[in-house]
Amino acid sequence: MSRVSFNRKRVKLKKVLGIRARLALLGLILVTPLMLERVRSLENTRAKQVALASAEFTSLARHGADLQREVISSVETVLKSAAYIRATDGGAGRSCDIMRASVPVNLPWIRSLMIVGGDGRIQCSTNNAYVGLDLSDRPYLLKARESRDFVLSDFLLARPTNTPIVMAAYPVSAIEGGADSIVLAGVNLDWMSKIMSNLGNRSGVTAVMVDSAGVVLAAPAGQAGLIGRPLDAVPLLSSIAEGAIDSDQPEGSLSFTAIDGSRRMVNFARIAGTQSRLVVSIDEGRVSAAINREIHTAYLQLGFVCLFVLLGALVAAEKLIIQPIETMAAMAKRFGRGEWSVRAARKSLPAEFMPLARAFNEMAAQLRKRERELVATNDRLTVMASIDMLSGLANRRGFQSRLDLEWMKAQQSGSELSLLMIDVDQFKLFNDTYGHPEGDACLSRLGETLSAVAAETKGFAGRYGGEEFCLLLPNTDAGRALEIGEMVRSAVQNLAMPHSTSSFLTVTASVGVSCARPNDKQQPGDLIEAADAALYAAKRRGRNAVVEHGVVRLTDGGMAMAS
Repeated sequence: MSRVSFNRKRVKLKKVLGIRARLALLGLILVTPLMLERVRSLENTRAKQVALASAEFTSLARHGADLQREVISSVETVLKSAAYIRATDGGAGRSCDIMRASVPVNLPWIRSLMIVGGDGRIQCSTNNAYVGLDLSDRPYLLKARESRDFVLSDFLLARPTNTPIVMAAYPVSAIEGGADSIVLAGVNLDWMSKIMSNLGNRSGVTAVMVDSAGVVLAAPAGQAGLIGRPLDAVPLLSSIAEGAIDSDQPEGSLSFTAIDGSRRMVNFARIAGTQSRLVVSIDEGRVSAAINREIHTAYLQLGFVCLFVLLGALVAAEKLIIQPIETMAAMAKRFGRGEWSVRAARKSLPAEFMPLARAFNEMAAQLRKRERELVATNDRLTVMASIDMLSGLANRRGFQSRLDLEWMKAQQSGSELSLLMIDVDQFKLFNDTYGHPEGDACLSRLGETLSAVAAETKGFAGRYGGEEFCLLLPNTDAGRALEIGEMVRSAVQNLAMPHSTSSFLTVTASVGVSCARPNDKQQPGDLIEAADAALYAAKRRGRNAVVEHGVVRLTDGGMAMAS
């Protein structure tokens, strides 16, 4: 069983690896390695370009973090100066006046300075609109009191103006232990974003600064719409939000596939002294766009070269091999349809196919001769299969075929069809008395008689079986069929063949007649059954009689109903 399965698989493999496929595969084996080597070289070049770009942007991210740290350091310095003034001056009012007068004009990223009392309310501010505002619930205020150190808040919306802001806090207690005041500074996010412009103006680069909660604090001018949005809501950075924010490392890099299908690399760096991070995302596809185009071109060239090789191999195979084979196959098909005069045109075939063409021509000649012999043999067999050799009439098979044909013709033309079923009376006694050779001779003479009647009446005579004969009469009505039945009965009796055990002392025959006009509701067998029924009635009436559908025609010409 396993060997059969192996042979089947081998046959299927041969079909797949045909002549065309083999030539095409050979061409590809010669060309493909050269093209793939070029593609591999370009792929290596692209990898190097991406690595260089990653190193460059890692340096840029680190530099950007340093710049942001300088901004925050300047804010921290201002807050410490204000805290020192508040700790040493002693009075809140005088401290506010000094703070307002000493706000540095060269630090535009400081939006406002404030001093918050122990109750959490703003005692004084460079912006009078903030005085009296309760900030006691702000987490950064509580953290500054607890840590007694500089604190930078996460992203906030300023209560009076509802504008985005980051608050820096420094407790006076860091200078004077018993003080409960805290100095605050509002940091302008626009200035943070301006510092990042050198990162975000590059093609394929997304740069943002996020707080400890992952909310965007600053972004380049072209990406200002990201400010205030959580990092996991930024389409190109959502995949790495958790990894970049929760990392304990001061800096790092991640590689991922964005939701738009682009391959991106992310570098992040923590801003020293804060929980904020600078995140720079690089689109590897844009960074390596030029080399990608070259790789794409190389792949196209590979495809065109392979296609050219395939077409060349296919054309060569078609002209030199396939067409001659198809020509020979077409000839074989025509031979199969019996066109034995077809010959291979030697001029249209390559020299290598000439021996095969000569073999085809010789085969065609032999097949033509054998076909003629076979047709003649089949004709003889057909005749033998349809003829009863004893009587010389059609046998039951031949009669049935003729009945089906005449039935169809009568149904199409709407004409009548009649049938005579003829049986030799007491033929068994004849055989017992005179022997089977005399019985065969009797049947032979009856066949000759019925053949003569059929020729005269344009009917079709046959031996139905044993001593029973039939006569099919196309285009014949019931009356004419009864006349022909009487003709048959008389002809058999006039043969005057002795039959000592018969009441008529000669061989006689009973005839059953049936007639029908074929239609869709009738079958040829109905005509036979009717004739058999009539023949049975003739036997019951004493034999040597003609009966049609139960009507008995007596030998003296009278008419009576069969019982």
